[in-house]
Amino acid sequence: MAQLIDDLLNLSHVTRAEMRRETVDLSRMAEIAAEALKRMQSDRKAEFVIEKGLTAEGDERLLRVALDNLLGNAWKYTGKRSQARIEFGRTNHDGRSAYFVRDNGAGFDMAYAHKLFGAFQRLHSVSEFPGTGIGLATVQRIIHRHGGQIWADGAVDKGATFYFTL
Repeated sequence: MAQLIDDLLNLSHVTRAEMRRETVDLSRMAEIAAEALKRMQSDRKAEFVIEKGLTAEGDERLLRVALDNLLGNAWKYTGKRSQARIEFGRTNHDGRSAYFVRDNGAGFDMAYAHKLFGAFQRLHSVSEFPGTGIGLATVQRIIHRHGGQIWADGAVDKGATFYFTL
C-alpha cells in the first residue's frame, strides 16, 4: 500500500511540477540506472547495451523518472531469462528521432497494447511480476509534457520495445 501511495503521489507530481528545459545526457542517465539495477541483483546475468552520446532537450528530473521506469520495467520483465539483454538507443520514426528501450523479456500480446499506459492497467499478474500499475502511466505523462509520444511493440515471450519522442 505504501508503494502504491508513493507511486500515485509521483504520478501527480510529474503532471504539475515546473519544467526546466536543458540539454540532458540520456546515455549517461541510462548507464547510471543500469548500474543501480545490476547492484540490486548482482547475481543476475544481464547485458545492457547503451548507445553513447544520446542527448535531448528536456527536464532532467522528469526524464530520469521516465528512463528509470522504462529500464526498471525491462529489468523486471527479463527476470526469468537466463541471459537478459536490455538496450537503450535511438532510431528514426516518421522523420524524427525516437529513443527506445528494448528487452528480451516476457513481452506482451499486442492485442492489449492500448492498456499499457493506463493507470492500474496490468498485462501480467502481480504474482508473476510485482508492481502497482502506475509506472507506464507516469512515463506517458512525462513524455507528453515534453511534447512527445510513446508507444510499444512486443510479443509474448519475445520481449518488448518502448519507443518515445521528445
